[in-house]
Amino acid sequence: MPKIVLETHVEAPIELVFDLARSIDLHQNSLKHTYEKAIAGRITGLVEEGETVTWQATHFGIKQQLTSLITEVQPHHFFADEMVSGAFKRFRHEHHFISSSNGTMIMKDVFDYDSPLGIIGKIADSLFLKKYMSQLLEHRNAILKKTAEGEDWKSINGMCASYSN
Repeated sequence: MPKIVLETHVEAPIELVFDLARSIDLHQNSLKHTYEKAIAGRITGLVEEGETVTWQATHFGIKQQLTSLITEVQPHHFFADEMVSGAFKRFRHEHHFISSSNGTMIMKDVFDYDSPLGIIGKIADSLFLKKYMSQLLEHRNAILKKTAEGEDWKSINGMCASYSN
């Protein structure tokens, strides 16, 4: 049962980072290299509790679909999504947002999953899958950080006109 925990420091308002993390449009942009596209459920804007998103992407040369459900939302501090169907046996991805006194904030990802295929899945985890998933999340977070700390967020569908520091 692998678990990936990442912390990303972002110099931007917590409300902005929370919304960017829920943005379908930013997610697709950040994972262009996997041809990630929302194809069913919520396909643009910001995901909300109870909504599903079906993603199509290419990983390891194989076109795949994965549907996740947004199971919890606590505005500006936490949301979680869980796989409904897809390549994993199961996963839960928690997104935590923590303010700090110096104007920066910490975005913490906890990605807890089980691979399919029993022992073969466990071997895949140790050989390459956990590293691959970590790099995918790190890449996504780097794009989110760059977007939040610059002005690019203003052109993303569903974002508010302004966010307070």
